[in-house]
Amino acid sequence: MKKKTVGELSPAQLEGKRALVRVDFNVPLDDAGHITDDTRIRAALPTLQLLRERGARLVLMSHLGRPKGKPEEKYSLAPVAHRLGELLDVRVELVPTTDLGAAVDATQAMDRDGVIMLENTRFLPGEEKNDD
Repeated sequence: MKKKTVGELSPAQLEGKRALVRVDFNVPLDDAGHITDDTRIRAALPTLQLLRERGARLVLMSHLGRPKGKPEEKYSLAPVAHRLGELLDVRVELVPTTDLGAAVDATQAMDRDGVIMLENTRFLPGEEKNDD
């Protein structure tokens, strides 16, 4: 079976659906936690905008830095969510925990045109070990 690209999915296939998108938002930050180069965020915009235009609700996952499997404030995706919101001209809700239950609850409660970003996947101890 040939896999479809995102561009081949119709509005009827995406309307009202949650689209889980793994993005590469591992962007450089300065010592104050400000993004110094948003190229990776901008590179994802065409895909994210297409999904939104076709009615999908976005659930985004990424990593940032190497926090060694535990939460560290300096590796939070909060600045990335803020910058993405500016670029998409929409509020991007950051789910501030890596708890699976909280993530599922947030995706089920999101608005019809919502965009949420799950906190840094590398805050999970098994992420770099490919642990289920």
